[in-house]
Amino acid sequence: MAKVLAMILAGGEGRRLDPLTRERAKPAVPFGGRYRIIDFVLSNFANSGVLQMKVLVQYKSDSMNTHVQRAWRLTPLLGEYVEIVPAQMRVGPKWFEGSADAIYQNLNIITDEEPDYTFVFGADHVYRMDVRQMLDFHKEKRADLTVAAIPIPKEEASEFGIIEVDEDGRMIGFVEKPKSDPKTMPGDPTRCLASMGNYLFGTEALVQEIVRDAGDPNSAHDFGKSIVASMYPRKRVFVYDFAKNEVPGQSLKERGYWRDVGSLDAYYQCNMDLVAVDPVFSLYNDRWPIYTIQYNYPPAKFVFNNEKEHRVGHATDTLVSEGCIISGGHVHHSILSPKVRINSYAFVEDSILFENVNIGRHCRIRRAIIDKHVDIPAGTSIGYDLDEDKKRFHVTESGIVVIPKGMRIEGA
Repeated sequence: MAKVLAMILAGGEGRRLDPLTRERAKPAVPFGGRYRIIDFVLSNFANSGVLQMKVLVQYKSDSMNTHVQRAWRLTPLLGEYVEIVPAQMRVGPKWFEGSADAIYQNLNIITDEEPDYTFVFGADHVYRMDVRQMLDFHKEKRADLTVAAIPIPKEEASEFGIIEVDEDGRMIGFVEKPKSDPKTMPGDPTRCLASMGNYLFGTEALVQEIVRDAGDPNSAHDFGKSIVASMYPRKRVFVYDFAKNEVPGQSLKERGYWRDVGSLDAYYQCNMDLVAVDPVFSLYNDRWPIYTIQYNYPPAKFVFNNEKEHRVGHATDTLVSEGCIISGGHVHHSILSPKVRINSYAFVEDSILFENVNIGRHCRIRRAIIDKHVDIPAGTSIGYDLDEDKKRFHVTESGIVVIPKGMRIEGA
């Protein structure tokens, strides 16, 4: 069997997710109630049988270090591991200057492990993927580099690397984040083929290209701008169609689901995808589970059933994590992380509450993201008057109110 190594790039700042990234790296941001964003890529590799993973971290990494070290303990006896790699500064006192430079500064890992193939994946996307199918495609095409790609609306092309392919799937064009006139897909002028930021290299080709790029003083040292753009005219670079990837237990409509949660509005919408009656992305696929840390919290509890006083603890169209108490309040179309408490007569809808949030009595919360350890005083109204909310909180373009971790809020 071929030896395979996964290098997970998890060092991004995630500035567009501020204030959620003020104290944590983007891949460590909670998602779906009880997961972290990084759990999705790690679960994809684990479910695919790729059990040697290195996680490259950089900014505000303590939260992610703690999560990975506690949640992702594999079996060293069988050579399985998920290991955190901090910025080693092996080539001088500097941070990573780009995604390609992150690999260059950690080339010793690859040369020590001596894999035949090396995956280089990002850590900040939500999707399911059997990476073995990408590896089979890579071998079949005898590729030096395979780039996973997905169709996107033409209007979003400026956010992605846009690809052109020939009939055999070989890359014949690549532009990183084109500002105008992006190349559309053959026969479909409304969509472009975008790189997902997931790469598979023959290890020898990877080392050659990374070293070559490191010696170029004019390079951006980025995988898209620098490595892919320079490789495809010279080497065998192929494009893997993610829409053809099949995962056990996955519904037909979920196939090809991939979301870049790069902005607060995108993050919010991706979470809301989970709570539909028939979600486009389901967390309930036990044939391809999303793994995360397991805490010894008690079961969720719903208390009070006094309909005359409208004091009934209940939740509808909502994900409720362990340790939550819905105490005479109502939650609708929302996501509750562990240890959230909703007190009597409160109403929460279309919201995402992180761990250990307390919603006081008679509160009204709508279209909000509330980070960990926030106590909302009784009678507070959030999401109903955005002009007032903007005086105290961050409000996104689409009107989502975002409250940072541990914020102290004055009573109503």
